[in-house]
Amino acid sequence: MSEQFTRYRRQWFSDGATARRDVLAGIVVALALIPEAIGFSIIAGVDPRVGLYASVAIAIVVSLIGGRPGMISAATAAVAVLVGPLVREHGVEYLFAATILMGVFQVIAGLLRLNLVMQFVSRSVITGFVNALAILIFMAQLPQLTGVGWQTYAMVAGGLAIIYLFPRVTKAVPSPLVAILVLTVLAIGLGIPVNTVGDMGRLPEGLPTLALPQVPLSFETLRIIAPYSLTMAAVGLLESMLTAQIVDDMTDTDSDKRRECMGQGGANMVAALFGGMGGCAMIGQSVINVTSGGRGRLSTFVAGAFLLFLLAVLGPWVGRVPMPALVAVMVMVSIGTFSWASIANLRRHPPTSSVVMLVTVAVVVATRDLSLGVLTGVLLSGMFFAAKVQRLFAVERSEAGGIATYRVSGQIFFASVERFTRAFQNEADAAHVVIDVSRAHFWDISAVGALDRIVARLRREGRSVEVAGYNAASADLVDRFALHDKTGVETGAVPH
Repeated sequence: MSEQFTRYRRQWFSDGATARRDVLAGIVVALALIPEAIGFSIIAGVDPRVGLYASVAIAIVVSLIGGRPGMISAATAAVAVLVGPLVREHGVEYLFAATILMGVFQVIAGLLRLNLVMQFVSRSVITGFVNALAILIFMAQLPQLTGVGWQTYAMVAGGLAIIYLFPRVTKAVPSPLVAILVLTVLAIGLGIPVNTVGDMGRLPEGLPTLALPQVPLSFETLRIIAPYSLTMAAVGLLESMLTAQIVDDMTDTDSDKRRECMGQGGANMVAALFGGMGGCAMIGQSVINVTSGGRGRLSTFVAGAFLLFLLAVLGPWVGRVPMPALVAVMVMVSIGTFSWASIANLRRHPPTSSVVMLVTVAVVVATRDLSLGVLTGVLLSGMFFAAKVQRLFAVERSEAGGIATYRVSGQIFFASVERFTRAFQNEADAAHVVIDVSRAHFWDISAVGALDRIVARLRREGRSVEVAGYNAASADLVDRFALHDKTGVETGAVPH
């Protein structure tokens, strides 16, 4: 227990330099969260304060109980797009109730260790997810770059120059924060006509209050919110687990993804009680945090706490922050998020891996649905893997003294049973058939069923059949599910 506490404390305060970087990185993230949260509130059809308060609550709670230090969680588009119909048909109070139930589902998922599903997401799918998200982050900035004056383009270019050149002077202060401060001073001091954060929507005043959703406690309410809650929980966990894996790779550290599942659930429940919508991990803001030096829980906590400070105390000033400054930061994020090595790897990697990556990107960008793109990539990866294993299967026939011996090698499962069965279709001469499976492995009941059909057909044709060489696992499967006579010895034969 003391070791866990020591590790947890180290995730907050490892040394003074790390704490300073975490604080500065959290400030940058807080500023970048404001337009995002407002935009996601508009998507969900709710007041901007719903997204902003959600971002505050989720970031603070996840920093305390989450499993991936340095990862930023807040209100997200992935969840916002799901709740629009619920808000339109039943009102915002049902959204709060659905968000609480969403959190309950996520806690249950953590208890059931559903985070282990991530083991089935291939590297190609993760790369495709990252690239698609980078493209979507860039595309989300286009409305701020269309129908505007030259001043906007000049400020974006200036912001990018500061972001990429300032680290050559010093890395003591995150360059995105410097860019935001410099451009804000210029825009206000010179009266430059550009869009501001305040133009996105009215910022809330004061602090959020704790309250239960004003909905009937009935089965009818549960029937309304449960489908939304389940979908929100699944999408939120999927994006959070993928983002956690990306942050793991960026920082070369491990995370407790089971704890992150439960942490996300707790954060969403708290967010709803303070009048917020659901959310999950955000790869864009997480990349901003990591590239700005944020590594520990303190950076995530500061992001939420400073956002609350901005809303409650500095609201009018925050509303004057020029959007070109934040656009420059998000363009930097999209450039840094995209896996540029994946373009060169299209020629070096196996064609199937490249296809999975490209299809994942295409589906996500076309549908704006991250979960659908990842699901497509996972299914495609599974199909390619099954086809690859299928090709590793072979059957060789030899005959001596009226005995035909079939030596089976490779994996026998649902994808290879057709080839397995076809190999015995032309047996016409031998009176005795030996099926040697010492170099094969039976994986499922489809394989056992195929062996049953082969033995039954050969017997109907008047031949004696002997199956030899089951390994222990295959013998156990055959003993349990096969219909033909068997003993399932490990290295011997099964005479009939």
